[in-house]
Amino acid sequence: MGLNDLESLRGKVDELNLEILRLINERAEVVQEIGKVKEKQGVNRYDPLRERHMLNLLKDNNNGPVPQSTVDHIFKEIFKTALELQEDDHRKALLVSRKKKQEDTIVEVNGARIGKDVPTFIFGPCAVESYEQVSTVAAALAAKGQKLIRGGAYKPRTSPYDFQGLGLEGLKMLKRAAVENGLAVVSEIVTPGHLEEALDYVDVIQIGARNMQNFELLKAAGQVNKPVLLKRGLAATIDEFINAAEYIISQGNDQIMLCERGIRTYEKATRNTLDISAVPILKQETHLPVFVDVTHSTGRRDLLLPTAKAAIAVGADGVMAEVHPDPAVALSDSAQQMNLAQFDEFYSELQKFMKTHAILA
Repeated sequence: MGLNDLESLRGKVDELNLEILRLINERAEVVQEIGKVKEKQGVNRYDPLRERHMLNLLKDNNNGPVPQSTVDHIFKEIFKTALELQEDDHRKALLVSRKKKQEDTIVEVNGARIGKDVPTFIFGPCAVESYEQVSTVAAALAAKGQKLIRGGAYKPRTSPYDFQGLGLEGLKMLKRAAVENGLAVVSEIVTPGHLEEALDYVDVIQIGARNMQNFELLKAAGQVNKPVLLKRGLAATIDEFINAAEYIISQGNDQIMLCERGIRTYEKATRNTLDISAVPILKQETHLPVFVDVTHSTGRRDLLLPTAKAAIAVGADGVMAEVHPDPAVALSDSAQQMNLAQFDEFYSELQKFMKTHAILA
């Protein structure tokens, strides 16, 4: 074989390479269209039966010389790439996606611009137990110039025999204490049925970890003209968390704040495992403000300050922590709430940290 023959064959290979490339990209475009159809029909993007059918078709028509194992490997990579394209298209289409909206969403509550400039804090007791209790905490927060207070009136608990909250009466107590101290109320709603009766007393609707995939509640919150604080589920992936937020925004409410509150792992040193990497991922993937709940993620008072610092350092828009006048007698989460003296120290140290790192203006 002469040099001219070699160059001719190489030229043919180049042509075939380009044709294969063209066909792969053409196939990808068809697969993307299939993904759009599946999206509308609510069909799972990955279909193992369809993949097996395609591999069998290739096997039945493979006349060599390429071994079938090699053909299977090549096409499985092509299938994998196609699925990734469909998933990427899905993420781009999400209303909460950074690819859909480049600029940050700013949620304004009681003068606080959440997601803008400096971190926002949400403090308060785990559960509303009495007017005196929440009034004491509210006064301590107002003295520090805070804008928000949290407190649970409806409490979803692991055991049905644990304190379930004071319900609407608890919300009324919290609202009274908040108004008297110039604060806005952040409180959890656990069912769509509670939402309407709570609207007069809640400024920010919290959807807790156990309800992150309560889709009817998510849709109901999306139809209300109030900000929503959505907590990540106990074992939810970030993708599931983002899609839960999509349920809310798809109903018209884009005033959503995400909250990383720790996920369940095999580790027992803390109540949950704080996934601090979720903060920058959520900031990159969505345009929504991101909080970190240091109380529920750690379950330990001695870890509240270092994890709060970590949250702010990694870019969180805010921090949540629980404060109680006398945690020893608290009806829930007594081991992890700060008393007022501990809160003073926590807040002071956090302010020093932010000033040292030029996070405060």
